[in-house]
Amino acid sequence: MMVDPDVLIKTPKMSKQSQISPSSNLVSELLTGMRLRGVQYRRIQTGPAFGIGFEDKPGHAYFHFLAVGTAFICTDDGELHQLSAGSAAFMPHGRRHQLLSDAGIAFQDIAKFDAAPLGESVSGVDTCPSTHPMPSAVIFYGCMEFDLGGMQGIGKLMPTVMVADTQAQDYPGLLPVLDSMKREICAGRIGFAGILARLAEVAAAMIVRGWIECGCENASGLLAALRDPRLARAILALHRQPGREWTVAQLAAECHISRSVFARRFETTIGVPPLRYATELRMRLATQFLTHERVSIDVVARRLGYTSQAAFSRAFKRVIGKPPGACRQML
Repeated sequence: MMVDPDVLIKTPKMSKQSQISPSSNLVSELLTGMRLRGVQYRRIQTGPAFGIGFEDKPGHAYFHFLAVGTAFICTDDGELHQLSAGSAAFMPHGRRHQLLSDAGIAFQDIAKFDAAPLGESVSGVDTCPSTHPMPSAVIFYGCMEFDLGGMQGIGKLMPTVMVADTQAQDYPGLLPVLDSMKREICAGRIGFAGILARLAEVAAAMIVRGWIECGCENASGLLAALRDPRLARAILALHRQPGREWTVAQLAAECHISRSVFARRFETTIGVPPLRYATELRMRLATQFLTHERVSIDVVARRLGYTSQAAFSRAFKRVIGKPPGACRQML
């Protein structure tokens, strides 16, 4: 290997000592709202030397599973993350990066490689030289729209690359999922593309959950609230009943603390006052309903507790910066 170990990014060890105890209900709410759409898969087989580039895809996530061999993820700022056989990486921001056999090796964009269809939404890329009877690396790669629904604010706090060592105790259920992905894509049975999309969503959820459970790399804001059982109760109430006309006093009662203490603790931890958070939550959900679920504007307004479509449209434009109709026209 030609890689300088000093430039490798050390993925924090997720030990029991660093684990937090977030509200399990709130974490469940986060994972339930997470959506991966439009998954496009590639099975990549390479020789000993390879360099594959992936473009910047805002609003998307990349998922890599290294079944055979070793590889490095090199992000656009030059950081290196090592992958070994059985490792998975989730990149929630869809940032530009490369998969390399060695640091500094030349790379070519994935779109420029010839791909052979293997099934619906799945294709194969083979860069292994004919002089090599067996590939040196086998990679399963997916690119998909990444949507956290009402918890979208958490996505901004996630690291660029989340590497999961499937042999570690921090992801006890992940290895069988990845093994299932490998079997499905290799066997090519009827409906395997749809099964792969669902398995990818499960694997991504497990990686996100592991990151939350093991400290969130000391992220602040909404993730800090996961570590505060009282604030977690209020946020969970907001997410479960986003259309309710909440007051600060009602939210404080959910937490069993005084109104003034709750308001101060909420704004200090989250960064915005409780009712502003509630409004922004409604608008994030509204965006999801309008764009992905294709719900009509008047139905969205009623679902989120607004007495008129006009009142909803004014609130939406104030928070999002454009009217709900323009949001629908973007698709």
